[in-house]
Amino acid sequence: MKLRPYSSTVLALSGAILMGLGLYFVFLRPPLLPEDLRYMGISLSQLQATLPGLLTWLHRVFWVLGGYMFAAGLLTVYAALTVFRSRAKGAAVVVAVAGLASIGWMAVVNLIIGSDFKWLLLAFAILWAIALGLYRIETVPSH
Repeated sequence: MKLRPYSSTVLALSGAILMGLGLYFVFLRPPLLPEDLRYMGISLSQLQATLPGLLTWLHRVFWVLGGYMFAAGLLTVYAALTVFRSRAKGAAVVVAVAGLASIGWMAVVNLIIGSDFKWLLLAFAILWAIALGLYRIETVPSH
């Protein structure tokens, strides 16, 4: 039985989601979310009085983080449509490590801090894991 390469499609979708998260961090994410202030146990006015430059600095940090997220997502889409789809040697290992280090770790940290977005990020990480699971069960394409 020959299976279609659904794994590469799911992985490409995961990469596109990571790209979208990166764009969100660069263009839309505020320096602090309400959950950040809740976690720190401080009001925005207290924080601004104590550390007046923090919000500007965090905004720039999120530009950098978002750029890296976008780049990781772009590379994931490319890998999904090339080396993952062609089942190049080592592709699954690289994709697994990249998933754990990127969206996987982000989901874990957001679970730890009790983020309002923890379940959404966990869903994104599970989608990555589904791509790897599909990769494992798909048959090697015949040439």
